[in-house]
Amino acid sequence: MTVREVNFDGLVGPTHNYSGLAHGNVASMSHEGLVANPREAALQGLEKMKSLMDAGYAQGVLPPQQRPDLGALRALGFSGSDAEVLARAAGEAPQLLRAVCSASSMWTANAGTVTPSVDAADGRVHFTPANLQSSFHRYLEPATTARVLGAIFRDEAHFAHHPVLPATPAFSDEGAANHTRLAGEHGAPGVHLYVYGRQAFGGDGVEPRRFPARQTLEASQAVARQHGLAAAQTVFAQQHPAAIDAGVFHNDVIAVGNGPVLLYHEMAFRDEQGTLEALREKMATPLIPVRVPVEAVSLDDAVASYLFNSQLLSNPDGTMTLVVPGECQEREAVWRCLQDHLLAGHNPIAEVVVKDVKQSMRNGGGPACLRLRVALSAAERAALSGRVLLDEALYAELTAWVERHYRDRLAPADLADPQLATETLTALDELTGLLELGSVYPFQRC
Repeated sequence: MTVREVNFDGLVGPTHNYSGLAHGNVASMSHEGLVANPREAALQGLEKMKSLMDAGYAQGVLPPQQRPDLGALRALGFSGSDAEVLARAAGEAPQLLRAVCSASSMWTANAGTVTPSVDAADGRVHFTPANLQSSFHRYLEPATTARVLGAIFRDEAHFAHHPVLPATPAFSDEGAANHTRLAGEHGAPGVHLYVYGRQAFGGDGVEPRRFPARQTLEASQAVARQHGLAAAQTVFAQQHPAAIDAGVFHNDVIAVGNGPVLLYHEMAFRDEQGTLEALREKMATPLIPVRVPVEAVSLDDAVASYLFNSQLLSNPDGTMTLVVPGECQEREAVWRCLQDHLLAGHNPIAEVVVKDVKQSMRNGGGPACLRLRVALSAAERAALSGRVLLDEALYAELTAWVERHYRDRLAPADLADPQLATETLTALDELTGLLELGSVYPFQRC
């Protein structure tokens, strides 16, 4: 069975802006109020997808969410026409208006958690959308995410979909950003590393103090149960509280895994050696840990550069390519680490590719945030619905679609413009036709 990993990147939405909504995300908070360029953001994302496709990697596309979410504002008591709802929200609760306009669904690493069929008892690919309950602007996403995933992975013979976990603090779930699958290769049985920030029931109380821990042990365990994973297939590890307090709001900001390789910072896990030992015990293939010590890259440099929020990709010759954001070149210690420690080390990482995703980075999302990894067999790829696997024609059409519909300037004050809402619905309606997804948005289902 030929299994390939498909990276499903999120298209950046037309309301991409810098509202500083993500508490604990240093980049998001520090760029609050800046003027964004939605067109550039979307084109940067598409260029990354296209370059990886050209390099031979399987690349998919996920659509953005409907924003502004006027239904959410109406549910919170704002009434009247769309223009009146926007105007009233802007005047009375601007923070809510910013939240319902967020384009955060671009970071599809948070869309959900995926278990490939090779690891599932029923031989199907399993999906659980993340509840994202830790922040209001992301809590609005799961319903549409579930419809989109259900529309693409529709064939019940190959795909299984599970309900979102209860949206309570005890089951706070941020999806694949806190999950890594390690295996000899994509088609071999794997071990699933779930990383959590806190324990809701019990625990010893060792948690971050400055910023919130967004993933609970209980949520990770529930997803593993939904997917039918046995104890021999899972490892649960606590993220280091000091890392979260430094701005490492997800595990994928401090560690990235692919195949048997785990690239991680010294401060990634509360119990570093215990985590490695558990993985070694359960993996059929020897683990290849690539450790970056704090002396080489500080936590501050790791967060500022998003070194670990990079895509680690398998090549046919057994080597791996690390796709890093341009910010890694701007930090001397990080760039030196890449050249002297990673590329010169005894590990499969043979190439570093730099990508410009600055529009996303300023909101706190690097290359790894922008993609949801789904390992699929040839039969499973053939069973996909819609037109979501990138090729030359789709890339050209999506680029033209962005050029037609996206603004090149958007400030937080512009979010109250009713014309922006109209422009966005027009764009999304056209997009679902282009991707052949059917009616996945609320405005299409009225």
